[in-house]
Amino acid sequence: MSTTIPFIKMHGLGNDFVVIDARAAAIPAMTPAVARALGDRRTGIGFDQLILLEPSDAQDFRVRFFNSDGSEIGACGNGSRAVALLHGAPATVETGGGTLRLEPLDGGARVDMGAPRFDWDAIPLAFSMDTFTMPVGWEDLEDPMAVNVGNPHAIFFVDDADAVELDRLGPLIEHDPLFPERVNVNVASLAGPDHLTLRVWERGAGLTRACGTGACATAVAAIRRGLVKSPVRVTLPGGDLVIAWEPGGTILMSGPATTSFRGTFDWDDYAAGTAG
Repeated sequence: MSTTIPFIKMHGLGNDFVVIDARAAAIPAMTPAVARALGDRRTGIGFDQLILLEPSDAQDFRVRFFNSDGSEIGACGNGSRAVALLHGAPATVETGGGTLRLEPLDGGARVDMGAPRFDWDAIPLAFSMDTFTMPVGWEDLEDPMAVNVGNPHAIFFVDDADAVELDRLGPLIEHDPLFPERVNVNVASLAGPDHLTLRVWERGAGLTRACGTGACATAVAAIRRGLVKSPVRVTLPGGDLVIAWEPGGTILMSGPATTSFRGTFDWDDYAAGTAG
């Protein structure tokens, strides 16, 4: 007998998600192959990330994130805002990247993303290196900062983020052996004393209209380098996020989230012929 699975399609600044709520009713085990099949924009539902809500013994509930290529990741900032909006009340949730605190706001949410990590083996990098100004480069992209905010990010500050061939350089950097778990690639430009413009090549998803963890990592990097002061407005192709962080503290991210539509799918349509 086939299994019908309800889902909610949501987005945060155009970064889109399929949310499956398995807190009350269990579903078959999610596999990379099923997530990849669902994520195909031509033959599946299509998404940047799939978000799976599950029960948790330690927190209010558990949130798992899968990229459109089927890989599971530890954190997704825009997705966390979508979850907060869907849940409709403050919550503390378990993720692969650590514990997050969510608070819905009018039209969006604020998420405490936890404390950033800067040690080379917390990014992780393949070998010991200064992560404040990494002595590496790929063509004109040089001297990035590395920050882990539940997933790994390399941040490059450039004169004009829009001029960077991120669709070409992004995958080269993502898959460089320096990053054993791959990396999200951020290129940012200074737009004011508390304002950055940002484009992101997202690990496992490619170019994206918005990346919440990328905005967090980039704001933290810019604050550490003395380029901006908190709170920081980060303008992505899909719109603006506000990131607040003080050294030694946790990152607060605020921004919109929206429900697009609801639907169902037949699990067997996507599980047939796949291998986890």
